[in-house]
Amino acid sequence: MGVRGMFRNLGGQRADQVRVPDAEAVVARAAILDDRQRLAMFEALEATGIGWFWSTDAKGMLTYLSPTAIDQFKEGRVVIGEQLGKLVETVEGTDREIRARPLSFLLSARTTFSEQPVRLATAGDGGTSRNEVWWALTGKPHFDRAQNFLGYRGSAKDITSTYQQLRDSSRAAAYDSLTGLANRHRMTKRLTAVLNAYRLEKRSCALLMLDLDRFKQVNDTLGHPAGDELLRQVSQRLQQILPAETEIGRLGGDEFQIILPDMDDRGTLGELANRIIQMISQPYSIEGSRAIIGTSIGIAIAPYDGIEPNELIKASDLALYAAKAGGRGQFRFYSNDLKESAEDRREIEEDLRDALAQGQLEMHYQPTVDTKTHMVRGFEALMRWHHPEHGTIMPSVFIPIAEDSNLIDELGEWALRQACADAANWPGELTVAVNVSAQQFVSDNLPTIITNALSASGLPARRLELEITESVFMGEVGATDQMFAALRKIGIKLALDDFGTGYSSLSYLRRAPFDKIKIDQSFVRGCTDKDNSNAAIITAIISLASAMNMATTAEGVEALDELQCIAGLNADFVQGFIFSRAVPHSSVMKKLESGELRYEPLGPAKHRADRKMLFRRVGVIHEDHHYTAILRDLSRSGARIEGLAGVPVGTQLLLDLGEGQLIVGSVRRSQDATQGLSFETPLVSDGAGGLCTRHRVSPYMLAAAGMPLRALPAGHYAPPRDIGAPVGSPQFMQVDVSAGSLRAG
Repeated sequence: MGVRGMFRNLGGQRADQVRVPDAEAVVARAAILDDRQRLAMFEALEATGIGWFWSTDAKGMLTYLSPTAIDQFKEGRVVIGEQLGKLVETVEGTDREIRARPLSFLLSARTTFSEQPVRLATAGDGGTSRNEVWWALTGKPHFDRAQNFLGYRGSAKDITSTYQQLRDSSRAAAYDSLTGLANRHRMTKRLTAVLNAYRLEKRSCALLMLDLDRFKQVNDTLGHPAGDELLRQVSQRLQQILPAETEIGRLGGDEFQIILPDMDDRGTLGELANRIIQMISQPYSIEGSRAIIGTSIGIAIAPYDGIEPNELIKASDLALYAAKAGGRGQFRFYSNDLKESAEDRREIEEDLRDALAQGQLEMHYQPTVDTKTHMVRGFEALMRWHHPEHGTIMPSVFIPIAEDSNLIDELGEWALRQACADAANWPGELTVAVNVSAQQFVSDNLPTIITNALSASGLPARRLELEITESVFMGEVGATDQMFAALRKIGIKLALDDFGTGYSSLSYLRRAPFDKIKIDQSFVRGCTDKDNSNAAIITAIISLASAMNMATTAEGVEALDELQCIAGLNADFVQGFIFSRAVPHSSVMKKLESGELRYEPLGPAKHRADRKMLFRRVGVIHEDHHYTAILRDLSRSGARIEGLAGVPVGTQLLLDLGEGQLIVGSVRRSQDATQGLSFETPLVSDGAGGLCTRHRVSPYMLAAAGMPLRALPAGHYAPPRDIGAPVGSPQFMQVDVSAGSLRAG
């Protein structure tokens, strides 16, 4: 039909062929002239390429398209007579939550649309974003006087350049330029959209917060370009291990965030978190250097831990802090008691700054004993903090806080000075071993600090031993070798601590001038068990050390059978509770002044696996009654409770562990007021050495029963009971175990 046809008189005859009175003829001629001018104007517009025109019939077939627009298609491509919806395609927006409706839908709806972005489906070759052609279509449906649909008429214009710029700027605003992952702005926007949608659909969503452990050391030793490359490699590993529907973001620095839709199984989440930790902890090759980092993970789940985005983010942050405080390289699920833990952590950090000045820190010493003779050969210095309000705070609690708050250098220097001063009072050639953190090791001041401590105390350098972990080798090779050379020049001894727990490499054993390898206690545990490979691993470590002229110390020996095994494998030294815990320096001096330098082994005949002994109140639900019991111990498959009498074997009880954790258990043993339960579904790890249920009572279910929709507060939650249902009498007697009295439940 063409533009000329689009502007013809709808009566089927040209106006100059119709006989009209003179006055009307003048008007008709003017109209014809006006149409011709309008037609010329539109043809000129088409020729410029600034704007085009198109039309379809009632079936959506293209009946007209400006010639310059047709030129946009591949040469020889016939477009007139094809479905418009097949010639162009609508692509979803840059945000997954914003999805444009297809053009075919708009055409079938027979509604007016304006500036609809579409991409030519048959334009050019190559398929890259730079070869794409984008148009903005505007269309209006046309009907005859009987309201029969005739098709569409509309305009089009090329928006390729502006659209690509818009997409690029939009991506720059939503994605991290370093890693290509979503940035903080997009992750917040995405989490808000997901939670809003899922709240209406009663769906769950997990949020993981990751923080890289020891990343700062890579930046400090290898430089920021190496740190950037490390972040890129971390992002690539995350994308490899996580499901396709996962949204991964880098919030800035070494912080990452992961959104997992439709996920509330804490068993599955714990397994995924462990895989992430293992993957991130594998060594990295960066510009010829070998770097080793780790990660800590905090996990919160909507709607259980938060309904709103800020609630869920805060919950996952608290879980992350708990994971880091627990020793790093771990995950934690959020629980309500973490709020108090976070407050305690802040208080500890503030008080730690004053602990040195106020004399609250003290060095304790654990003996290192000859495996054959049981004679003491030295002591390991271990820091203790006597807080005026909280009592003794262990290093596993305050050392990670000191590292995060940049207090570790100050604490480390004090520990070296104090240990040297104490050891100077010991007789003979007894050595003192002091732990040095990876952060201290990279400090240029370390040799000077050691030299000053030795000089001030008068302790010979040969009697000082520095214990260093494998993490020191993640830094720049040249700087690490220079530090080892400087320490060796002083004349002190060097020990590799916790050997075998990281990513041990024979290459750095060959490079580093170690005098001793310390075998981690995780290998000592179970070394006497049948079919356990730990004894073979210990044998290999001892053989390796012997071949390299290094001594060996087995850590954490607690039982007589373990001591016998270690002695049989020819380890040189033993350290552990079987000989002594870490004691104050005054106790060490009493032992040494007595002249008795031999330690007698005292401990159980066999090592017993740790049991989770508990003493806390839990809810017990049977039929329509809620009782209270004391949880004595807990395992993955069962529990022992006290507080109910007259419970037959085989009875099914619903154990309420708090915070929405309900688990079905069958009574396997029942005596007096004590029952042994076997769980229908095993518990899973909570990441903190404890256990939790895979699933919890849903806030959606509680809301349906009349409670407000909110995250699960602390407390117990019995399943909602049908209103109006008859209530029977309690079948068991409630026993007040603490008072030893009986009362009806």
